[in-house]
Amino acid sequence: MRIIGLAGWSGAGKTTLVTQLIPVFRARGLKVSTVKHAHKGFDIDLPGKDSHRHREAGATEVFVASGVRWALVHELRDEPEPDLADIIPMLASVDLLIVEGFKRHRHPKLEIYRPEVGKPLLHPDDDYIVAITSNAEVPEAKVPVIPIGDIEKIADVMTVEAMPAERLKPMREGS
Repeated sequence: MRIIGLAGWSGAGKTTLVTQLIPVFRARGLKVSTVKHAHKGFDIDLPGKDSHRHREAGATEVFVASGVRWALVHELRDEPEPDLADIIPMLASVDLLIVEGFKRHRHPKLEIYRPEVGKPLLHPDDDYIVAITSNAEVPEAKVPVIPIGDIEKIADVMTVEAMPAERLKPMREGS
C-alpha cells in the first residue's frame, strides 16, 4: 500500500478534490481507500439507532455489519487521538491510501492552496509537501504548482510521490 496526502486549510477544497481523484485512480485500475482527519467530534452513528445506544451506554467499540457494509466505531473515552501510523494497520490493504488532513504528519502530500481562504501557505514549513495545487498563481512556491482543475496531472503527481505506507513514522514525542 502506498500513501499520499492532501493538506490545506479548512475551505480550501480538500474533500472536493478527493472525490474528483478517486474515480480517476479507479479508472487507472487502482484500489483506493481514504483516511479523513476531523478536528472536532463527529458522529457516523444516528441517535436512536441500536448501535448509537450501545455506544452511549458505554461500549468502547461497536461493530455494525450488514450484507452490504460494515463499520466499527471506537469511542476514545479518555484515550489520546490515534496517530496516522496507528490507523493504517487497521485498514484493508489497497493500492493507494489518500489521507485528507493530518497536515502536520510526515507523509508526502499535496497542498491545496486558495488565496481567498486567507491563510498562509503550508509548504514553507513542511518538507513533506511535494507539490501545490491552486486556483491561482503561486510565484513564491518552492515546489511544483498544478492548476486545481487539472485532475489528471494531480493524480499523476500523487501516483509518483506516494510512499510505501510501512515507511510512515509516528508523530509521537521523540520520534
